[in-house]
Amino acid sequence: MSVMAKEPLEQMIEEPGSPATGVKMSYQEFLEWCDEDTWAEWVDGEVIVLSPASDRHQDLRDWFVFTLRAFVEAHDLGVVRSAPFLMKLERGREPDLLFVAREHLDRLKENYLDGPADLVIEIVSPDSVERDRGSKFVEYEAAGVREYWLIDPLRERAEFYQLDEEGFYRPVLPEVGGVYHSQAVPGFWLKVEWLWQEPLPRVLDILRAMQLI
Repeated sequence: MSVMAKEPLEQMIEEPGSPATGVKMSYQEFLEWCDEDTWAEWVDGEVIVLSPASDRHQDLRDWFVFTLRAFVEAHDLGVVRSAPFLMKLERGREPDLLFVAREHLDRLKENYLDGPADLVIEIVSPDSVERDRGSKFVEYEAAGVREYWLIDPLRERAEFYQLDEEGFYRPVLPEVGGVYHSQAVPGFWLKVEWLWQEPLPRVLDILRAMQLI
């Protein structure tokens, strides 16, 4: 099958979050079609185009990028990538944020991650709640994503899951004072209340709290 031009494909998509009905392509064809400005996932051989992020969603994701990436780089722990960047499991997904530990950097290809990240963060939006809590939860668990965060700014709810010894996600609650410590990113922590502040805490203040500066 030859790769379809983007314009005809977009014309067949009725709304963001729905499949491009009837459009089938291999993962390699999907990679060739999907450029760095396209928000889409590859699910069961079909293209799922994602809705544009809201201002709050974008702000929160960028905040995570700056704080988590600064910590990871300061301690030489691995790499952090943000959407749009594909993670190839059984399906091709675009997490809002992912972390790959140094020992797994061989999974990092030119334009996608070939295998599970060590940490995935999804920021829940009204159109993604079913995917984030349903199909993605199951896929990430089965693929061995060590840690999964679901951040829901609308409900001001943060859920943290870590794989147990049997390969199932177990919820992990923050400690007293609302502080959560990551397992996949050794030493990284955050106060959950930071996520709901408007405006979000200044990145420099967070880096000072983490003793990075």
